[in-house]
Amino acid sequence: MPPTTILLTGANGFLGASLARVLLARGHAVRAFVRPNSVRRTLDGLPVEVALGDLTDAQSLRYAMAGVGAVIHAAADYRIFVPDPARMFEVNVAGTGHVMAAALEASVPRIVHVSSVATLKPRPGGVATEADAARPEEAIGPYKQSKTAAERLVEEMVRTHALPVVIVNPSTPIGPRDSRPTPTGRIILEAARGKMPAYVETGLNLVHVEDCAAGVVAALDHGTPGERHILGGQDVTLAEMLGFIATECGHRPPFRLPRAPLLPMAHISEAWARITGKEPMLTRDGLKMSAQTMFFSSDKAARVLGHQARPWQEGVRDAIAWFQAERML
Repeated sequence: MPPTTILLTGANGFLGASLARVLLARGHAVRAFVRPNSVRRTLDGLPVEVALGDLTDAQSLRYAMAGVGAVIHAAADYRIFVPDPARMFEVNVAGTGHVMAAALEASVPRIVHVSSVATLKPRPGGVATEADAARPEEAIGPYKQSKTAAERLVEEMVRTHALPVVIVNPSTPIGPRDSRPTPTGRIILEAARGKMPAYVETGLNLVHVEDCAAGVVAALDHGTPGERHILGGQDVTLAEMLGFIATECGHRPPFRLPRAPLLPMAHISEAWARITGKEPMLTRDGLKMSAQTMFFSSDKAARVLGHQARPWQEGVRDAIAWFQAERML
């Protein structure tokens, strides 16, 4: 795509901060759509135009959409536990609808919707692909349900309005500038602190956030509207990841726990989170998800978009180095 102005929702988020850098490096102008009260530290020093608004405010999106040559919709409420799921659905589903409707009204010629592998059904004992689309009722927890509903909404707008949207499905991004941090970033952070003595076994697909961002931008050039593309890296067990972090940071590796006895603790953890307002480390939905091996294939993205991913260990090292530099350790 020739250099143009690109509206980037969620520009101050974990993936969004890397997306802004990739877009600027490619010669694009970035219009960062952020909430008025949001922390924008991950964008410090970048020559971006800021457009204040909210996904739930359709009018603010119409203003932000004026004159852009493309849209990347990367904003989302990404939490495993939420006291009020309705708010998450308002942001992830209704907010996505507002973005797509504003882009349609403004006749934006190219759109990338950043979805998630949360919208796909893991294959027991196997590797899932883009063909394994889930229905919202098949997903575990409000985050996966809302992201699945949002992706289906986008697909419907492609069918009914010929909206030029390419869908990308990041697996589990890791790396620098995870300031909140994300659920996986929090695991890396706590493990690096030596505060994760135990775990339940599961499997996940890790991708460096900067490789994921490059794949999203490649979708602007090479993606086909209505198609989805998994942007992943390597399949890794949680034991492998935690063992690697323990070695890197000089801690004792954590030990494995069975899931069943942890369910009462998850109830208590969630109840305490509702009182304190802090995100719990242990949740019922998290335990349910851990029973599934979340392995995914990025072969289609490699073939169509030229997506490439460096070894997952580099992403973990870069995440730890960033946490260290930010004095979060």
